Amino acid sequence: MAKVHQEIADARKDFLHKLTTQLVRENQTIAVEDLAVKNLVKNHKLALAINDCSWGELVRQLEYKCEWYGRTFLKIDRWFPSSKRCSNCGYIVGKMPLNIREWDCPSCGTVHDRDVNASVNILAAGLAVSVCGATVRAEQSKSVKPGALKQKPKS
Repeated sequence: MAKVHQEIADARKDFLHKLTTQLVRENQTIAVEDLAVKNLVKNHKLALAINDCSWGELVRQLEYKCEWYGRTFLKIDRWFPSSKRCSNCGYIVGKMPLNIREWDCPSCGTVHDRDVNASVNILAAGLAVSVCGATVRAEQSKSVKPGALKQKPKS
């Protein structure tokens, strides 16, 4: 029984290494949402699935491999409303329970798949952070002033 469990664990680790290496090699910038995995596993209906897919390990590997390959790795704040913000017009829905997987934007009428919409918003937020230094929280949506960035002195 222990051998079978070890084979499964090794297969999962191998898959994660291959996946993260492929993602880092194919992309210059990788943006992920900084999820509180410890809090997510408190939901007993999802805990097994969350632990099986090793979200924390996936992010850890992406982070160090991005550093190895000279890629940009960005973590988007966990409070950023990625799934509740319309990726078309920016409208933010007040409350959205997890059981709602598709929704219509009341402002522009666009139909969104919750996960696809969140991924589009996370990518947009990550690119905004990497390009202009903007923050991704609504109450901190001011971009960094150009003079505030530390620049290397010219020699």
